[in-house]
Amino acid sequence: MRDLNRWLPLIKWFLAIPHYVVLCFLCVAARVCVIIAWFVILFTGRYPPSLFDFVVGTFRWWLRVAAYALLLTTDPYPLFRLSA
Repeated sequence: MRDLNRWLPLIKWFLAIPHYVVLCFLCVAARVCVIIAWFVILFTGRYPPSLFDFVVGTFRWWLRVAAYALLLTTDPYPLFRLSA
């Protein structure tokens, strides 16, 4: 197992700011998608795959940023994308 950089946590929070800005907008969009998906599921009985992929991608991105900046469990800078 590789050890994490000891001094990097001091700047990780600063480096994560652009992610937080983008994620604020994506989280609002994901909430709107969940509400839309609720109505679609209510009438069709199926979750639209495109809405599902967007909501899951937003959560994955949020989790990557949290692991990088808050939990301090990884050193590689998180990618700006919804896919894994």
